[in-house]
Amino acid sequence: MSTLAITNIRELVTNSAELGPAPLGVISDAALVIDDDRVAWVGPTSAVPEADRQIDVAGRAAIPGFVDSHAHLVFAGDRSAEFAARMTGTPYTAGGIRSTVAATRAATDAELLANLDRLLEEALRQGTTTTECKSGYGLTVADEARSLRIAGTRTPHATYLGAHVIPDGYTEESYVDLVCGAMLDECAPLARFVDAFCERGAFGADATRAVLAAGAAKGLIPRVHANQLGPGPGVQLAVELGAASADHCTYLSDEDVDALSTSDTVATLLPGVEFSTRSPYPDARRLIDAGATVAIATDCNPGSCYTNSMPFCIALAVREMRMSPAEALWSATAGGARALQLDDVGALRPGARADLAILDAPSYLHLAYRPGVPLVAAVIRGGVVIKELE
Repeated sequence: MSTLAITNIRELVTNSAELGPAPLGVISDAALVIDDDRVAWVGPTSAVPEADRQIDVAGRAAIPGFVDSHAHLVFAGDRSAEFAARMTGTPYTAGGIRSTVAATRAATDAELLANLDRLLEEALRQGTTTTECKSGYGLTVADEARSLRIAGTRTPHATYLGAHVIPDGYTEESYVDLVCGAMLDECAPLARFVDAFCERGAFGADATRAVLAAGAAKGLIPRVHANQLGPGPGVQLAVELGAASADHCTYLSDEDVDALSTSDTVATLLPGVEFSTRSPYPDARRLIDAGATVAIATDCNPGSCYTNSMPFCIALAVREMRMSPAEALWSATAGGARALQLDDVGALRPGARADLAILDAPSYLHLAYRPGVPLVAAVIRGGVVIKELE
C-alpha cells in the first residue's frame, strides 16, 4: 500500500455537496490524496498532507471517472452499411440486432474477448473507469451464458439481456418461457442485472414483466429498455417493478415523467443513439425540471450507436438535450453510479474509489465547449495510474 497526492488541480469536481456547491461540489486550487484504491483526503493544495508520491497536474481540471451504465460490448460483426442506409433515409428498427446475433454466435471466445478489450481500452483512454456490459447477442442458452462469462472477466456489472429480440423459430410466448427458464438458470449466476427490450418489434408489456419478475426472483436487479422507438409501457413497468433504471426514455408522456420523478428509477438517456439514428433526442430538461434522476450513458453497440465516448455524449446532451454542462457531467458520473446502484464511484470524496480523469483543460466546461477534442490527459482507476500525463 502507498499514498499518492494529486496537486495543483485548478478545478476539482467532487460531486459532493459537502465539499463544494451543488451539483458538482467543485473545489478550486485543489488536491487529493489516494491511499491504495481509495480517496483518503480532499482539500486545497496549500494543505495537502505528505504522500509517498506526488503528481503535479499544473492547473488542469480533474473529474470523477465516467460511469457508463449502458453498453453492449460482447459482439462480433459490422453494421456500418446499416448506418449508411440510415443516413440516407432508412428508419431504424430493432430487427438489425439479428445480424449481430448471427455474427456473435459464429465468433470464438477469443475473438469476442479481444473485441471487448479493444472497446474497453478505447473507453478508458477517454476517462471511463466503470462500465456496465450486457449480453443479448447470443439468444441461446449457451451463447447468452458465454457472453456473460466473457463480460464478467472484465466488469462486475454484467446484465442478462436474453430478452433483446425474439430469435427465428420462436413465438414471443415460447421464447419468454426459455428466457425465464433454462436460459435464466444458466445466466443468473453470471449477472448482476436483468433487462428487457420493451418495444414494438421486441417484447410487449406482459412479456417484459414476466422476464423482469423471473430475474428478480433469482436475485437480479431489474432494468428496462424503455420508450425508445415510440410511446409504450416500458417506463411505467420500470417504476412499477422498482427497476434501477429505465433506459432511452425518448418518448415520454406526462404520466411517465411523473412516475420517474416520484421514484428511485433513474432515467438513463443515450444521446449517441439519437445522433446515430437521426431520431428525436430525449427531453432531459423536462425530466430534470420535474425532479427525476438522470444518467447519461453511451449505449455502445454495433447497430444503433457505435461510440464509447462519454465526452461526446456529454457534448450531445448539452447541445441537443438542453442540459447544462454541470448537469451533463453529473449525469455521466454520479448519475451513472445511481443507475448501477453504486455508492463508491462517480464522486471524489474520502472513502470513494479513486477513479478520476485529468483533463488537458482548466475546467470541466471544456468537455462540451470543445467537442471531439481528446481532452483526457491522464486516467487513474482504483488508485492505479492507467494513462500518464505527458
